[in-house]
Amino acid sequence: MITVGFGAAVAAGTGLLSLPWATASDEPASLVDALFTATSAVCVTGLATVDTGTHWSPFGQAVILLLIQAGGLGIMTLATMLTLLLSRRLGLRARFLAQAETKSLSLHDVRGLVRRIVLFSLGTEALVAAVLTIRLITGYGLAPADALYSGVFHAISAFNNAGFSLHADGLVRYAGDAWICLTVAAAVIVGGLGFPVVFELARGWRRPGRWSVMTRITVTLTAVLLAAGTAVFTAAEWTNARTLGALAPGDRLLAGFFASAMARTAGFNSVDIGALRPESLLATDVLMFIGGGSAGTAGGIKVTTFGVLAFMLWSEIRGRAHVNAGRRRIPATNQRQALAIVLLSVGTVIAATFTLLAVTTHALDAVLFETISAFATVGLSTGITADLPAQAQLLLVALMFAGRIGPLTLASALALRDRDQRYELPEERTIVG
Repeated sequence: MITVGFGAAVAAGTGLLSLPWATASDEPASLVDALFTATSAVCVTGLATVDTGTHWSPFGQAVILLLIQAGGLGIMTLATMLTLLLSRRLGLRARFLAQAETKSLSLHDVRGLVRRIVLFSLGTEALVAAVLTIRLITGYGLAPADALYSGVFHAISAFNNAGFSLHADGLVRYAGDAWICLTVAAAVIVGGLGFPVVFELARGWRRPGRWSVMTRITVTLTAVLLAAGTAVFTAAEWTNARTLGALAPGDRLLAGFFASAMARTAGFNSVDIGALRPESLLATDVLMFIGGGSAGTAGGIKVTTFGVLAFMLWSEIRGRAHVNAGRRRIPATNQRQALAIVLLSVGTVIAATFTLLAVTTHALDAVLFETISAFATVGLSTGITADLPAQAQLLLVALMFAGRIGPLTLASALALRDRDQRYELPEERTIVG
């Protein structure tokens, strides 16, 4: 049902973007461009084959915003909210679907959780839009209407980790503007933490000892990856005249932090991604693949999955029979789910990269970057998206769709297929390593 819901949204978006009045030239967009843009918006990725600000008309840009909002909140979340508004009742099947998509831990709190998600999302987007609008008016002299439009567009795109921008160069023109960069980064981080984590922090941020394991892993790893990404990116690009080297020292630190935050599946850029050094591309690949928090707007394999694997490794190194996270034991089913998601994700990225290398002439680092960006629904690109042949762009469409719903539906399917086995086979050890 979740797959059908997202597929229907992509189909509807493709149809709307194929209309003549969806483009600035009043000429119908090609089917590939419409499909690619609709998928990128619904899957909150940000990759684009055409310039969003000049190719699409205001109607087309409004369609993209609606698709971003639908994809960020979740198709089933929106369907659940619509059901509540129309009937004030929520059936058991609808609760199960909403529970699967919002990562609600129990059925009784689904209705309240969905309401809080929608209100929190809209409230955060309104706040971010207000800050950006005021800054664009006071700092750049934009007309109030233009500033409001740009502020709302980038606020929705930022909170939903979509990465769509009205500017062809992303946010490069604002690379040294702390008001805009930090506001966008804050929206991206909050949206990428995951709604359950945000709500738990709102209730008990003063008592970290009472946080759940998921909140502890998400908050800790988010802080660690942000700091590590900032340090690596800033150090690698400090003397690169085509990226950070052209900025003042303070602006370099700001741009380094912004790049680290955006690599966590947001897709905005304040420097030219195509000019990054190989070590920066590799570091960004890792950050994109890990992604953000579960049940939020971020993509990737999720920091909780990465955290569970880290705890598994630590327990194995120390010779412990059980995997513990703080004062809690991680169930074996969670461990198998995390391992399955990572292995399937790695296999998907490798297979897609191999295929793209076979149909394009681009270098491995650029193709791998594009593949991970699509699968992790990030949206960063070295600039090769529009130059790819149609079959390669369609492969990226499939990657974006799989990356948006894949880990989610895979984890749910693995959990539902968990069965008690009434027998055990004889044990036999094998050589590992």
